Amino acid sequence: MKEIVVSGIRPTGKLHLGNYFGAFKNFLTLQEQYDSYFFIADYHSLTTHPNPADLKGSVQRVLAEYLALGLDPEKCTIYLQSDLPETAELYLFLNMNAYLGELERVTSFKDKVRSQPNNINAGLLTYPVLMAADILIHRGIKVPVGKDQEQHLEMARTFGNRFNRLYNTEVFPEPQAFTVSQQLVKVPGLTGGGKMSKSAGEADTIYLNDEPEVLRKKIMRAVSDAGPTEAGQPKSQPVQNLFDLMQLVCNQETISFFEIEHKEGRIRYGDLKKQLAVDMETFIAPLRDKINHQLENTSKLEEIAAYGAEKARKSAKETMNQVREAIGFKPN
Repeated sequence: MKEIVVSGIRPTGKLHLGNYFGAFKNFLTLQEQYDSYFFIADYHSLTTHPNPADLKGSVQRVLAEYLALGLDPEKCTIYLQSDLPETAELYLFLNMNAYLGELERVTSFKDKVRSQPNNINAGLLTYPVLMAADILIHRGIKVPVGKDQEQHLEMARTFGNRFNRLYNTEVFPEPQAFTVSQQLVKVPGLTGGGKMSKSAGEADTIYLNDEPEVLRKKIMRAVSDAGPTEAGQPKSQPVQNLFDLMQLVCNQETISFFEIEHKEGRIRYGDLKKQLAVDMETFIAPLRDKINHQLENTSKLEEIAAYGAEKARKSAKETMNQVREAIGFKPN
């Protein structure tokens, strides 16, 4: 029997290059090796009060991107969080044993308090409880999470263990963080800073549906420096970022050429960016076409979402029957 993996993504916009290399390529491995549940976290998005039409469009886009990039509904379970009422029920039960003090100490909540003081809602406070419900509803064993989510995963373990102790049961296993690849892929942004991020703005981010001219302009405007003043000069961080992007989409001959040019102090960043733009378009074009093709068939997307919901509810109902019995309620 395969181990259960659970992972979700909020429908907050288009997938970018960092999402693809940082997480999505791993999903393709997970669906082959594990009993994988991938959900679109539309409940979580409600903390920011999205426009209903925008939310529906964003959910469809994420689903289309999942399918276009290679997730197979026959190999894994792809579903919408809002199609699983059992998640909301488990969220309620876990909230009964989550305490204000521990929720207020969560780093992400404190960050939100500082960054959006006019929208400190209960959903933000209990975000870790809902995330725990997302994982525990399938009795997930492994959860691919980044550093920023490790505290939430620790709380999922806390809530699961607390429920088990309180009701003298072993319904919930302890979910563990893991990575598919031991070599983490760094995907830097275009503005010279850290990793590629939507929050850093359009100029920093290469989206998987960027049209060729948009893509070219973004790369040509990417931050570099004035160029080496002597042979052997180390690369600045913005220039290293450009070389890191080349590692993702350029062939080794191209990379070696520009490495030598920089080492010998005669590199022309305009030439490097032009080549990077060409190779990036070659890489992104088939992905963009597949995403657009999926988006054209909304009825098919709805069918796949319904199929995923049916599969997910089977797992969720099994969990909730055990949960309800442990509490003293009759199973559904």
